[in-house]
Amino acid sequence: MIKIICVCGARPNFMKIAPLMRAFAAHGGFETLLVHTGQHYDENMSRLFFDELNIPKPDVNLEVGSGSQAVQTAEVMKRFEPIVQDFQPNYVLVVGDVNSTIACGLVAVKLGVKLIHVEAGLRSFDRAMPEEINRVLTDTISDLLFVTEQSGCDNLVHEGVPAERFHFVGNVMIDTLMANREKAKNSDILSRMNLDPKSYAVITLHRPSNVDNLEMFERIISAFEQIQKDIKLVFPIHPRTLNNIKGTELDGRVKAMENLILLEPVGYLDFLWLMSNAALVMTDSGGIQEETTILGVPCMTLRENTERPVTIDQGTNRLVHITTEDILKNYQDICNNPNHDNASVPKLWDGKAAERIAQIIANQ
Repeated sequence: MIKIICVCGARPNFMKIAPLMRAFAAHGGFETLLVHTGQHYDENMSRLFFDELNIPKPDVNLEVGSGSQAVQTAEVMKRFEPIVQDFQPNYVLVVGDVNSTIACGLVAVKLGVKLIHVEAGLRSFDRAMPEEINRVLTDTISDLLFVTEQSGCDNLVHEGVPAERFHFVGNVMIDTLMANREKAKNSDILSRMNLDPKSYAVITLHRPSNVDNLEMFERIISAFEQIQKDIKLVFPIHPRTLNNIKGTELDGRVKAMENLILLEPVGYLDFLWLMSNAALVMTDSGGIQEETTILGVPCMTLRENTERPVTIDQGTNRLVHITTEDILKNYQDICNNPNHDNASVPKLWDGKAAERIAQIIANQ
């Protein structure tokens, strides 16, 4: 029996952990311990995601909560160490690039436990992004690295990672999307919000470079002011984003937009249905670049770089400079050319990545 501690810490992790837990259970050769670090600690949202995605209730919740990068990372390490010592696993498995990923990874390797990184090799080449630091460091200390796209393999080769340590398996995020696509059709979010398919755009923004920097944020809001005259904008707003505009002149400008609909964050199935029926999506999220590629929905990524280049090369994604002019130019371009005839499904994004991962671990 292979003993694995699986770690999740933030909402994007939940979508990656769900198919892995199913694959380990189906294989039968694994004993798993699911640890939720509590990095994203909104009880309603966490519970909703776990229920919707049929993720087993976490065996352990470290309840770390928010804090600075250093405080959060240190607190996860402190609380995770006794869990590893008690369970005595063969592997610790971490996903993605959040603080919990590197924190639990460091604890594992310092205790002599082999580390598995799912979604390895992705690089934005922007060291100002905390996630980039987490990705690079986690890959450096991992024993087994599972890669979602060819660029990840190329990056790991370039960084000198031996070929036997990494495996191109596909994308566990897409496993979750494919497993829930039919179920999402039961969502009533469009009727609740009085929205017709393809009559609106979806917005998500949470990156510090966009929402902590009010000068950058103002450029984005200026573009939204123009776009909402043309199409409804549905914005499930991140708490961090909401807090940043409160009490600023942006607050009044956001409230004055008649066609901008602000929502609290929504569950996975509602959001999947919202995205599936959108005319376009404007985001700074990594995972949404991947999901819109599979859904065939035009995506404007409001960032100067992406660690997921396959979504641009093969998918429906485009990088957009953080200027009002470039946002409006790309919006008009999508309106004028709504069909993505050249878009295709990236290699191995077929819903079976988690099965491949379980089999490779079992064969080690």
